[in-house]
Amino acid sequence: MNKYELCVVVSAKLEDEARAELVERIKDMIAKQEGNVTDVDEWGKKRLAYEIEKMHEAFYYFIHFEAEPTAPAQIESRMRIMDGVLRYLCVRQDA
Repeated sequence: MNKYELCVVVSAKLEDEARAELVERIKDMIAKQEGNVTDVDEWGKKRLAYEIEKMHEAFYYFIHFEAEPTAPAQIESRMRIMDGVLRYLCVRQDA
C-alpha cells in the first residue's frame, strides 16, 4: 500500500454541516477503495490565488491515507463530479 495526500479545496458557500458531510463522503470513498485514512488536516478558510467560480476564498482540507496504487484514479474520477469541490489534487508521498 502506498501513502497519499489528497488536497481538497471546498466552496466557501457551503455551510459547516455540508462541508463536514462532504469530507465524510470523501473518507467513505477512500474506504470503499480499501484505503485507510490516517489524518484529516483542516486549514480553514484561505484566500485563493485566483478567482474560481466568482469566489475569492475557500476552505482547504488535506486528507492523508494509505491505499493501493489504483485507488487515486478512482477517487479523482468521483471527485470530479462532486458539488462543492472547487479543486483537488492527490499526490503520492515518498517513504
